[in-house]
Amino acid sequence: MKRTVLFDGECNFCDASVQFIIKRDPYEYFQFASLQSETGQQLSKDFGIPDAVDSLVLVEKGKAYTKSGAALRIAKKLDGLWHLAFLFIIVPAPIRDRVYDFVARNRYKWFGKKEEVCMLPTAADRKRFL
Repeated sequence: MKRTVLFDGECNFCDASVQFIIKRDPYEYFQFASLQSETGQQLSKDFGIPDAVDSLVLVEKGKAYTKSGAALRIAKKLDGLWHLAFLFIIVPAPIRDRVYDFVARNRYKWFGKKEEVCMLPTAADRKRFL
């Protein structure tokens, strides 16, 4: 099973994050599904992801990672120097997650929310969406 990134399909910041990952993932390690989709809801149920989780989730090797743990594990597989961000894993999770939660709480205010308009992936990227 490929690594699956679940994201908030209504969030502009989350959409930009997915585009960021796609551009830096030449080996196509990741596939994507919105949390609102059938696939996203099924994976959330299968992995016991609480309904309160509404930003970024990484499903990898039979385990679901949330918050900063998900973001850092994603960064570890990205092209360029982004994999170095994984070094922040040594920072205790409660500290990392406070920063993550602050951004997540404010993402709609700072970046906006989609109004029924979805990003249309290119034909090459479409196969990566579940």
